[in-house]
Amino acid sequence: MKRAIWLVETGLAVILSVPLAILPFGWSVKAGAILGLLLFYLWKSRRRIAIENLARAVANGSLHVDRPVESIIRDAFRNLGRSAAEVVKIYYGHGRNAVDAVRIDGYEHFAEARRRGKGVIFITGHCGNWELLAIAASIKLSPLAVIARRIDNSFVNGFVERVRRKYGNTVIYKKGALKRALQELKRNACIGILMDQAVIPEEGYVIDFLGRGAWTTKMPALIARKTEAAVLPAFIHREGDSHRITIFPAVKLSDKGDTEQAVREDTERFSSFIEEYIRRHPDEWLWIHRRWKRVDH
Repeated sequence: MKRAIWLVETGLAVILSVPLAILPFGWSVKAGAILGLLLFYLWKSRRRIAIENLARAVANGSLHVDRPVESIIRDAFRNLGRSAAEVVKIYYGHGRNAVDAVRIDGYEHFAEARRRGKGVIFITGHCGNWELLAIAASIKLSPLAVIARRIDNSFVNGFVERVRRKYGNTVIYKKGALKRALQELKRNACIGILMDQAVIPEEGYVIDFLGRGAWTTKMPALIARKTEAAVLPAFIHREGDSHRITIFPAVKLSDKGDTEQAVREDTERFSSFIEEYIRRHPDEWLWIHRRWKRVDH
């Protein structure tokens, strides 16, 4: 029964994605924006979560905005639609112009980190078109081993994994991720970690995120301390019809003597870069996910 459901889901995904894939690039992105706007009106449960998440961040003073919350969330849905269209074009082999148009600031920080010879850990969040970030980084900087959760639908997961490999990236699934990540960094390779999703208590700490406690993964900090790999925050931001990737200097790790306290402090520092991105670009973060789940408010 599960496989039958997966087949139906895959069929629907193909039906919806093929038109975006065959349209000229500009038209495809415009169509994606329209689809995102439709989702804003039709996907009421996620719209409600997104508006509540942003409204609470504004109310507690951790985020200042210059327009109504609902307007920002509406644009966030549009951005999701545009990003989805760009990714579809790339996945079907028609999006190289999107990758070529990506500009990179801070390449010198990456070059310096690679010269250290201990590997590079890119930390980022569900900001902008994060899938394009991984693909563009693989082509313009270095292949990445991306730590990700396996997609429940095995047919879709297999397709996505094949595309990522086509562009030079490999996927490290969360089960057994630590061992694989250590192996990659030992050979001075690069790994990428999205660290703005809620984790179970065994995998992280409750830290302040936009004024509320949120479970946050401690994996980047643990790996960095074990390998001495450089930790580089990297984010992608939409600029008109193109994108800009910003790579920040390597984050200095905590010098606290107590390991547990040091790892926690590192985690807070890493997460603060995501908070700063959201403050600068509130309509380009994934407000629809339940970032603060499993925490009493």
